Amino acid sequence: MEAVFSYLEKNKARFISELCDYVKFPSVSAQPEHRKDMTQCADWLANHCREIGLETRLAETPGNPVVVAKTPRAKNSHKPHYVVYGHYDVQPAEPFELWKTPPFEPRIEGTSLFARGASDNKGQNLAHLKAAEAYLKTGTELPCDLTFVIEGEEEVGSKNLAEFLRNNRQELHCESVVVSDTGMPSKKHPALTYALRGIVAVEIILHGPSRDLHSGIYGGTVDNPAMALSQLLAQLRDKNGRVAIPGFYQDVAPLSAYERKQFARLPLSIPAYQKLLGVRKLFGERGFTPMEQRSARPTIEINGLTSGYQGEGSKTIVPSWAKAKLTFRLVPNQRPSQVRAAILKQLKKLCPPTVRMEVKAGHGGEPYIVSPTSPHAQAGLRALKAAFGREPILMREGGSIPIVTDFKKILGADTLLLGLALPDDNAHSPNEKFDLECFAKGMQMSAHLWQELAKKT
Repeated sequence: MEAVFSYLEKNKARFISELCDYVKFPSVSAQPEHRKDMTQCADWLANHCREIGLETRLAETPGNPVVVAKTPRAKNSHKPHYVVYGHYDVQPAEPFELWKTPPFEPRIEGTSLFARGASDNKGQNLAHLKAAEAYLKTGTELPCDLTFVIEGEEEVGSKNLAEFLRNNRQELHCESVVVSDTGMPSKKHPALTYALRGIVAVEIILHGPSRDLHSGIYGGTVDNPAMALSQLLAQLRDKNGRVAIPGFYQDVAPLSAYERKQFARLPLSIPAYQKLLGVRKLFGERGFTPMEQRSARPTIEINGLTSGYQGEGSKTIVPSWAKAKLTFRLVPNQRPSQVRAAILKQLKKLCPPTVRMEVKAGHGGEPYIVSPTSPHAQAGLRALKAAFGREPILMREGGSIPIVTDFKKILGADTLLLGLALPDDNAHSPNEKFDLECFAKGMQMSAHLWQELAKKT
């Protein structure tokens, strides 16, 4: 192993340069004008995997290709097999004016690399590739067989990944899936994420008059859809921060004393957290700490609210429609289909007869949880400790990664979530960055991980 870690240290500058090359591709899967950039990024990544020494192919899908790269292995290998998942697509970079430098022109400042996709997810998946490279280039035997699956549609819902997994189920059969697409509270607190929230998205449209009306002439005789929608939405959450939908909480698994003890270990300064978020005061479900609220409790959020005139000055109208986009985050053991049914039932009850309601179903994903005491999880914790030199913590993540449930359902494999991003890395926001110390430690963690997973004791 000494040769592996020596290789990682000696090539640190080159690895950063290669990450800079990786993030230069504006591989925005949500925007059709970047289709060519997606293809070029996939080609670059596939060629890079081949240069490392991995047996690589581009698996075509109805959307963007999946890069599949394997460590060389004997025909009848009896080594444990693990899949390493990542994604090369990135979020849109808009609004461009809020970036200090162009989003696809990487900039290094201090220990941080600024660029769209630096932490989500190019830097994190490249750390695993570099660890595999260190083994292969030094002739050090890997104790596990690895298959890298790096897709190009994670940011648009991984709509073709489930079919890819089904079509390649035998090839991808594995002990577990390793994913670094989450985060850690700080460099002093490396973390294993053992649970993710699920999600249900809906769009509500209230239709009023057949056209925008003059508010002076007609106002007061028709219901205003914007007002009706505001009043309806206000009834979906109570003053204690709880979702006011009958049956919403009936399947929520309560936090155990052990889990709440783990939450208490997480570093959180309320003033610093408020400053990070730019808010004067926090708000959340009463009876739970901010860390519990943001990762282990179900929520409702209005993601967008639109109606009427939005231009300069005023336009005195009664708008003909009003729209709201909502998402509900779910926790174990909530089921998206049942939650969605309860939401629709309550919306119909609250909608006044003066407007017509239209509800569009958005995406959904199940919550995910794995035992933090399992052999795989314990191996992950040992690898984190060896790389970061700190006792790792266990945490839940408030976001959703729906593909982990696909791994479980299709491959029968649990997922190890070993995130390397920091809270201020600005994933999905302007001035996204990735801490280069986390990049270096992530490579070391990955190198340790395969040794620890081979033991599983």
